[in-house]
Amino acid sequence: MKKRDFNGKHVYITGGSSGIGLAAAKAFAMRGASVIIFARGTERLESALKDIQQSRISDTQSFTYMTVDVSKPDDVSVTMERAVGTFGKPDVLINSAGEAYPNYFEDISYERFDRMLATNLYGTRNTISALALHMKEAREGHIVNISSIVGFIGVFGYTAYSASKFGVIGFSEALRSELRPFNVHVSALCPPDTDTPQLHEENRTKPPETRAIAGNARIMSADAVADALIRGMERGRFMIIPGFEGKFIYLAKRLFPSLVNYIMD
Repeated sequence: MKKRDFNGKHVYITGGSSGIGLAAAKAFAMRGASVIIFARGTERLESALKDIQQSRISDTQSFTYMTVDVSKPDDVSVTMERAVGTFGKPDVLINSAGEAYPNYFEDISYERFDRMLATNLYGTRNTISALALHMKEAREGHIVNISSIVGFIGVFGYTAYSASKFGVIGFSEALRSELRPFNVHVSALCPPDTDTPQLHEENRTKPPETRAIAGNARIMSADAVADALIRGMERGRFMIIPGFEGKFIYLAKRLFPSLVNYIMD
C-alpha cells in the first residue's frame, strides 16, 4: 500500500484517544484519510478529535469518535455496526487499545491478569470479529494489531502483559493466512517503550529488576512509532518493529535465544 492510497480511505483506530493510537490517527489524517477513533472515555476522545482535525489536508475528510469497551464483545459488535452504518466500511483497522500493569507475578491479581487479556487480546479479537466480514466483502484492507517487544521476548515483571501480547502475535499470524485470499493484509506492530500516558502509568509499579533490564534503552516518541507503522504497511510487512534496537532484539531472540536469556538473567 502506497502513501497516496490512504487518501480517501476510512481508518478505524481503537485506543485512539491517546498514545500510539492518537499519533497514528494524526498520521493517517495527514495522508488524506478519514478517521474514526474509539476509546472508553468521552472527554479524552473529544480532546483527541480536535488534535486529529488539525492534521487534515482536505475538507472532504471526515473525523469522529465513538465510545466502546473493546473487552466487551456485545458492546463492540453494536458499536462497530453503528460505525459502519454512519461512517463507512473500514479500509484500515488499527487495534491500539491496551493496558499494562508490570509487577511481580504474585502481586498481579487474577482480576488484573484477566483484564489485561480481555483488553489486549480479546479486545483485538472482538474488534476484528465485528469488522472482518466487511473487509472480506470489499476484498481489500489492512489490519494492524499492536503487540510489543515483550510480545516476542518475555521480560521480568511483565507476565500478564507478555502473555497478552505474545497472544496478539500468534493470533495475527494465523489470521494473516486466513484473510490473505481476500486481499486483506494483517500486520503486528511491536513497539519498544514509547512515550505515552500508559508508559508513565507503568513506571509506577515496575519492579527494580524491570527497570534494570530497561537500562538506558531509548524511548521512542508516539509519532515516530506511528510513522514506522505506516512505512511497514506500505512495505507489506507482517512484523513491524520500530527502531534499530527493537529489530536487533528480535533477530537476536530468533537466532541466539540462549544468549538473550543469559543476558536477561
